[in-house]
This record gives sequence, structure tokens and C-alpha cells, in this order.
Amino acid sequence: MTASVYETLNAKAISGAAALVMHILFFALLVVGVAWQKREAPPMVAELWSNLPAPKTEPPPPPQVEPKPVPKAEPKPVPKAEPKPILKADIALREKKEKELKAKELAEKKKREEQAQLEKLKAQQERERKEQLAREQDEALKKIAQSKAAEQARLVDQYKRLIADRIRSKINEPPGLKGNPEVEFDIIVIPGGDVLEVKQRRASGQERWDSAVERAIRNAPPLPLPPAETGLLREFRELNLRFRPKE
Repeated sequence: MTASVYETLNAKAISGAAALVMHILFFALLVVGVAWQKREAPPMVAELWSNLPAPKTEPPPPPQVEPKPVPKAEPKPVPKAEPKPILKADIALREKKEKELKAKELAEKKKREEQAQLEKLKAQQERERKEQLAREQDEALKKIAQSKAAEQARLVDQYKRLIADRIRSKINEPPGLKGNPEVEFDIIVIPGGDVLEVKQRRASGQERWDSAVERAIRNAPPLPLPPAETGLLREFRELNLRFRPKE
């Protein structure tokens, strides 16, 4: 029992001594390190500052030098080429070319003149053709107008004869007429053939004949008139008629 206690105490003492020794060594190392840093710090600082580069200084600008005028180089005279001698063959060839060029120009000028004359002739022929056509058209229109006028005149005469025949058919010729007396009347006719007015223009000298003709005119309506589409009714607005017993 005493031996165990003794061993235990001995072990604790050894452990404590070892721990103390370790602390002492650690403290000694710490002191030595601090002291060593204090001794080495100033040289390191001096060495760093001594190695810094020196400040750069800008060099002064170089002095401006005015450029010297460059002398102009005088043009060198060009040597004149000596004229080549003109040969007879060259002269003949040049004259031949000139003649050919002149002949070509004359031919083109003649061709242009002929073309201009041809165009002028064509224009004249075209103008004459148009004038001839216009004359033919005018003549055709005149013929149509003349034909129409002749046809209208024929119709007017035809209907005037029909009107006169109708009036004659209504005349009661009085007995004892002498010769062949002629009486003339102006008649105003309205559309439809009715007589609006009868006026004696010239007497025959035999009153009985004149009165018989006037009565016939008033009894003849409706008078025969051309159709309205012929455009001739205006020709029958006022009629001048003459009557004789022996017609």
C-alpha cells in the first residue's frame, strides 16, 4: 500500500517537472526570438530604403532648329528630238488617206442630201394626197348636199302639185269665162293641212273666176303635206299658188 502511493507521487512529480521544463524552454525561446527581432529590424529597414529607385527627372526639351530652305532644283532642259526625215512614201500615204477621207465625207454629204430630198418628196406627196382626199370629200359632200337639195325640191314640187290638184278638184268653174284668166293667191297653212289664211295677191280680171278659186281653197283642207321626218313642212308654211281654168 505504501509502495503504490509512493510510485504515484513519484510519477506526478516527474510529470510536473517535465511540464515545468517545457514551459521554461518555451519562455526562453520566446525571449530569444523577441531579442533577435529587435537586433535585426533596423538593418532591414535601412536596406529597403537604400534599394528604392531614385526619382526620375524630365530632360529639358531640345532647342528648336529652323529647317534650312531646300534649294529648288532647276529643271533640266529636255533635249529636242530631231525631226525625222519625211519620206516620199509617207507623203503619198498621207495624201491617199486625205483623199479617201474627203471622198468619204462627200459621199456621206451626198447621201444626206438625197435622203433629205426623198423625205421632202414624200412629205409633198403626202400633203398632195391629203389635199386630194379633202377635195374629194368636199366634192362628195357637195354632191350629197346637191342630191338632197334636189330631192327636197322634187318633193316640194310634188306636194305643191298635189295641193294645187286638190284645190282644182274643188273649183266650180263659172260659165262664160273669156280666155284663160290667171289668179294668184298667198295661202298660210298650219300643220295638219288646214288653211289658216287666204289672201289674193293678183286678180285675174274676172271676178267670178277669182271667187270660185278662193272658195275652192277654203274647201280643200286638209291639204296633202309631206311627212314631218322629211323636214319640209317649213316649205309649206306659206304657199304662193296660181290658177288658170285651162290647165
